[in-house]
Formats: sequence, structure tokens, C-alpha cells
Amino acid sequence: MVQAKKVEPQDTGDRHNLPYAFRTYSPDQLKEALHKMYLIRRFEEGAEESYTRGLIHGTMHLSIGQEASAMGSCLPLNDDDMITSTHRGHGHCIAKGADVKRMFAEFFGKETGYCKGRGGSMHIADVSKGNLGANGIVGGGIPIAVGAALSAKKQKNGKVVVSFFGDGANNEGAFHEALNMASVWKLPVVFVCENNGYGMSTSTKRSTAVANVADRASAYNMPGVIVDGNNLSEVAEAVSEATQRARRGDGPTLIENKTYRIRGHSKSDRNRYRTKEEIEHWQNDRDPIAHFEADLKAYGFIDDAEIEAIRAEVEKEIAEAIEFAKNSPAPDLTNLTRDVYTDDI
Repeated sequence: MVQAKKVEPQDTGDRHNLPYAFRTYSPDQLKEALHKMYLIRRFEEGAEESYTRGLIHGTMHLSIGQEASAMGSCLPLNDDDMITSTHRGHGHCIAKGADVKRMFAEFFGKETGYCKGRGGSMHIADVSKGNLGANGIVGGGIPIAVGAALSAKKQKNGKVVVSFFGDGANNEGAFHEALNMASVWKLPVVFVCENNGYGMSTSTKRSTAVANVADRASAYNMPGVIVDGNNLSEVAEAVSEATQRARRGDGPTLIENKTYRIRGHSKSDRNRYRTKEEIEHWQNDRDPIAHFEADLKAYGFIDDAEIEAIRAEVEKEIAEAIEFAKNSPAPDLTNLTRDVYTDDI
């Protein structure tokens, strides 16, 4: 569980002097953001525990330590705005409003899951929430986001698409093709690179020629913004400015959220390429939830009793979700060929 930083409440006075998120969103919105960050963390910890018990098959890619990037990016979005996600996309799904009961059911391979148990951890989608789907292909969601943005522009519906991807995707051809097309056509899309420092076991310093992924934006005539991906307020401010730009018809933005994944690439990763000290630094000193919670307390938006109530509610939600998944029916084998083509066979 998250260990909160010890802070003394401050008399904030005029909210205009506070960091972006704390002067822009209501206390209830900020508390809900904290609730969702806790929900993301406990969902993934619960999934990890379920995997260890043999309740989840296959593998999974956890984003523990990256909660501020997911929540901060989704906070400025409208309900009908869209996202595309990644193989490490549980946080994006929850931040955009996914039901953790259906997510766990999908992980457990049950009929009540988002993809009827056929997609698993890497393919959660909920179009009703604007989630066009997570994607097991590195960079696979980027061109999909550009297509959705083109549709939004053609329909003149004012929607914006946020495309999440990791640092490894910026070396894929689809990344460059998609950014170029989005810029040429001035599409309403925001590219959010969650740079957690490693593509599988390879450091970005060894795989990427530029120091910052955001530096590549200049090649496609769009703004490139670098933010502390573990600071919810900084992320929300950058994405808010980018979405406003997109809605004005000024085109895309590339945002690089500098963050860190506490767990390995996947459940088979033994973390031999990172030092214990490096992991502990990010876990103990740079925890995004602990820092956001501390800021909320320092600025007088929340007290200890409210924090404990949020934590208790999250524990209840996760316990109920896991129980729901356990008790849900498995897919009927007679439906094995359904949902493969547009027409049933």
C-alpha cells in the first residue's frame, strides 16, 4: 500500500497561486482523481496476487508507479473524448472510467469480461467510455488514434483523441508515419509517450538516439512537451493545453511523461538489468500517489479521515470485483468461433 508523505496543512488563500490541477479542478474532482489512482494501484496489485494464485493465465504488464501519467492525462478529457492504449494499459482504462469488475472478469477469462474473456490483460476496450482499446502490438494504437482523430475532424464533433504509448514505440515506423500525417492534416490528437526508461530490458539511452522523445516533435512541426510524469498536476496541465490546441484546429502535440515502472516488463521479468537502489528510489521517493496525496493535504483539500475512507472504498471495490470475476461463467465452447468475423460462423 502507498505510504503517504508527512506534511503540514497550509493556508492556501487564493487558489490562483496553486499548481494547475489545484486551481483548476474542484475538491470533489481532485478527490476522485486520488480515488482512481488508488484504484489503479490496488487493481494491479490484486491482479498480481491473482496471477500468483493461478487465477490468471498468460502474462501481464503492470504500470505500478505510473498512475499520475494515466490519471493526469485523462483528467482534462471530456466523457466522449477517446483514447488508445498499450499492453501496459490498465491504468488508462480505469482513468477513462472502466468497470474493474469487468476488467477482472476479462483477466480471469470469463464471459462477463470486456472482451468475453478472449482479450485478456492487453486488450481491454470500452467504446462507450471512449476507450478504443489497449493493444499488444508496440505502437499499434498510434495509427488507430490518428484514424479516430481524422473521423472526428470530418464529423466536426469537437472530440479529441489521446494516444498512449511507451518509449519503445517511438522507434517504430508507425509512430513517425502517424505523427507526420496528423500534423499535415492538423488532426485533433494528442500523443502521450510514457517514457519509463526501459523498453523491455533495454534502457532508452541504448535504444534511442535523441535524449528526449519529445525532441522528435520538431521534425513534424508540432509542439513537443516534457513533463514529470509522476506529477499529476504537470501532466494534466500539459494535456489540457494540448487538447485545447487540438480543439481549436491547430493540430497535434507530442507529450513525453517521464515516469518509471516499479515492476518488471512483464511477470517473467527478473529485473536483472536494474539496480535495487534505482527501483527503491522511485518506489520510496517518487511515488506519484504519495506525492499527490501529500499535495492535497498540504493545500487543504483533504484530511486523513477522508483518505482512509477512500482507501477503504477502494479495498471494497477490488474485493467485490475479484469475487465477481471468480463467480462469473466461463465462455461456452460452442461460441468459440463467435466475435471473430463481423458475421457469426
